[in-house]
Amino acid sequence: MKLSNQLLRGLTMAGLAIAGADNTQTLRKVMYIDQYHASILPGKNVTQGITHAIMAFANSSLFATDPKGDFKPFMDPSAVRAMFDNGTKLCIALGGWGDTAGFSEGAKTEESRKLYAKNVKEMVDWYKFDCVDVDWEYPGGNGADYKQTPNADKAGEIETFPLFLRELKSALGPDKTLSIAVPGTQQDMIAYKANNNRNQSASIFDTVDMVNLMSYDLMMRRSNETQHHTSVEGALEAVQTYMDLGAPAAKINLGFAFYAKYFETPANTTCSGPVGCKIVLAENADGSDAQTSGAMTFEQANVHPPPVPATLTPTTDGSCGASTKGLTCAGVPGAPCCSQYGYCGSTPDFCGQMCQVPYSSGCTGPDALKSFHTALARGVLDDVEGGMWFWDSEARLYWTWESIDLMNRKYREIVKPLRLGGVMAWSLGEDSADWSRVQALTQMGSNGRSKPQFPGHDMGGKDSSNANIHLRAHAHGRVH
Repeated sequence: MKLSNQLLRGLTMAGLAIAGADNTQTLRKVMYIDQYHASILPGKNVTQGITHAIMAFANSSLFATDPKGDFKPFMDPSAVRAMFDNGTKLCIALGGWGDTAGFSEGAKTEESRKLYAKNVKEMVDWYKFDCVDVDWEYPGGNGADYKQTPNADKAGEIETFPLFLRELKSALGPDKTLSIAVPGTQQDMIAYKANNNRNQSASIFDTVDMVNLMSYDLMMRRSNETQHHTSVEGALEAVQTYMDLGAPAAKINLGFAFYAKYFETPANTTCSGPVGCKIVLAENADGSDAQTSGAMTFEQANVHPPPVPATLTPTTDGSCGASTKGLTCAGVPGAPCCSQYGYCGSTPDFCGQMCQVPYSSGCTGPDALKSFHTALARGVLDDVEGGMWFWDSEARLYWTWESIDLMNRKYREIVKPLRLGGVMAWSLGEDSADWSRVQALTQMGSNGRSKPQFPGHDMGGKDSSNANIHLRAHAHGRVH
């Protein structure tokens, strides 16, 4: 099925009947749970309606050896199950951004694929997981190591990836769900678009039960100019691409990001629109982070940080920042900067844009936290592309995110008319300020509603009814 973005939107807004517009199937609600936010997770009053909870991550290399490596989930699976409805499937995600070595090794040969699948099956049975999510970013190249290992050296993965998935599914059996996390950017769909071979992609989609579409991070460190990191138009284009490649709509879960992204722009730059403004190089020559971009989540610690004490205390153990009740790095020899994680240091990781300015004496980048406050208060809705954005001329930072209104618009204009099987989000703990994004997602498709239970807590800029929001920085584990 191929509809132009404009035509699809026109039909939807006009309320005209198109194939599948009366979607009556039960919509999957898939939620990742990452290990960095395990201490702030909600109970059933918030998670009601989530059908699949995916714990992230298990290292991919643990299952490529004989004997397999020792794996222990970051939380007791039984405790995670207790947070959700009875019947919610508990899944384990393998890999994640930067973790591809185990997949590459495990997919190489028939023998290695069988060993990998056997090891995963044993782990799944031991912990009683209901499903496995393969988060291989990305088979065929363009992963975190693309500078060290050129894409040409990974060309063989294009052929072995479908075989790898088939072996996993065979080992897991029909009672266990197998899903894959797939990129939203065209250039990263190497294993799916190889030579435009529909048989190649069909063999992937025929094997798996769910396709978790990461329709976010569409702007990343490798970008040269501004664009929305997530938008209605960008998400629709990604969905159309996978459907054209043979992915059944019923298997696709449209992804949402519970974080905003920012990028530094050059001096003497004026960004008058959301798309096409030059940015400062965000990635070094070796592929590492240049510390000129980052992410902000909508979590409790960010939205409601404790006030900075009137009197700060010099740290004695290297800890610092808002979580320490006033310990500062100011004056610490060789480590004057308090990082976003609350430790003193002097490298760009500590002194760059995510530096906690009130607890430091050597921050070198613009104050990203202050800039984010400005972005949320003055954010602009790009109604055409369907994304929120703001350019802070003082800090020279470009911001991109989506509001709850835009989440609901994606449901109305993409999920429902195209009869997608579900929705997905990264990640649960990143919305802990008020759980409004979680609630918006869980209510999609419920009796025709897709509205959050918390009106006035949109955190989305000018299309939001709440302008008094305060956040501090926290990095997102999958941002690249």
